[in-house]
Amino acid sequence: MAHFNIAPDYLGGWSVVDVTDPREPELVNHIPGPVHTMTLQMDLSGDTMVTALEKPFPVHLDPTPDDPFEEGVVIWDIKDPVNPRRLSHWRTKGTGTHRNHYSGGRYVHLAAGMPGYRGNIYVILDISDRSRPKEAGRWWVPGQKEGETPAHGGTSSGHFHGFCCGAGNTVSLHGPAYVSGNLAYLPYGGAGMVVLDISDVSDPKPVSTLPFSPPFHSLFGVHGVLPLPEQGIAFVNSEDVSYGKGAAHHASIVDISNPSKPFLLSLLPEPVPHPDAPYEDFYTRGGWGGPHNMNHHQYHPAVERQEGIFYMAHFNAGLRIYDVSNRRLPQEIGHFLPADPKKRYMPLPEDKLVTQTEDVVVDRRGFIYISDKNRGIYVLRYTGPRPRLSR
Repeated sequence: MAHFNIAPDYLGGWSVVDVTDPREPELVNHIPGPVHTMTLQMDLSGDTMVTALEKPFPVHLDPTPDDPFEEGVVIWDIKDPVNPRRLSHWRTKGTGTHRNHYSGGRYVHLAAGMPGYRGNIYVILDISDRSRPKEAGRWWVPGQKEGETPAHGGTSSGHFHGFCCGAGNTVSLHGPAYVSGNLAYLPYGGAGMVVLDISDVSDPKPVSTLPFSPPFHSLFGVHGVLPLPEQGIAFVNSEDVSYGKGAAHHASIVDISNPSKPFLLSLLPEPVPHPDAPYEDFYTRGGWGGPHNMNHHQYHPAVERQEGIFYMAHFNAGLRIYDVSNRRLPQEIGHFLPADPKKRYMPLPEDKLVTQTEDVVVDRRGFIYISDKNRGIYVLRYTGPRPRLSR
């Protein structure tokens, strides 16, 4: 697992935890990360692991913004999973990478802060020689490149509906891109869900865009995309860092049976606080609210396949579990709300020190792992009814 590291006195880098017995997790190794660098994401397949390095952000969370930092991605050999062996370091020469996708094979798909662009763009990295990664292709939303005319009124193919990069770089590839066959599904912030044809990785071509902002907020307006082409759907969600202010967030189910014409099927219901909770809704609870990450790594053989149950880390509402067997009528069927932290290990959240459930992954055994900004890892198990998709 990867750690935040956004100030010199916070622990960053990567930890290896043995969960053979999930009731007794054991920390078996910690690999320190570079100082003044965020090390917040990884992906792996087979004997290869890819870890992200990124400049700390934003300035008000970074007391020393001019300090040197590391950036890009590090490629590791994990044949011995307890002792990863560093093979190479590829640099963007910009701010680094945020959330990346590696499901095996030749290419890594990056959300990269490259010089000369506003916000992160899509970069395809060739690691056929893991010791010498090289760029194979890149793509960006028209208007992201400095000096480029923004796509007011849409591109010639009509995909972008007037979105361009403005203050705050709301048009930015959050990542990870998610690749299925020759298609890459990109969670592109205020530009929406972007689908590209990458049959020629050196020249990705737009297939479609599904805007979400407006009506939903634009900064991280699309934060994550999980396409399931065999089921004809994708799960799509935003990330709301406004502390309950501004336009609504969303977690959505989208029809991608025709990738060139995606459309919204439904919205997952908002979490409802317990009747005895001292807050009326999670918008006013404190901390960041709304969806963040899902059980994303469907290409990994150790991860539970996405069928009738959907798992979502929901920041100050903890883990939420949904019955999505009816695509038009998803319903919450379970949740776990961790106790609020007692000690602050990092600056976030900036207001109240409350639960901030960040990530969720579910293994093939049915064990659920969730992380928190200030509480580490919980291991859970869902024990309710298990809906099945109608085939």
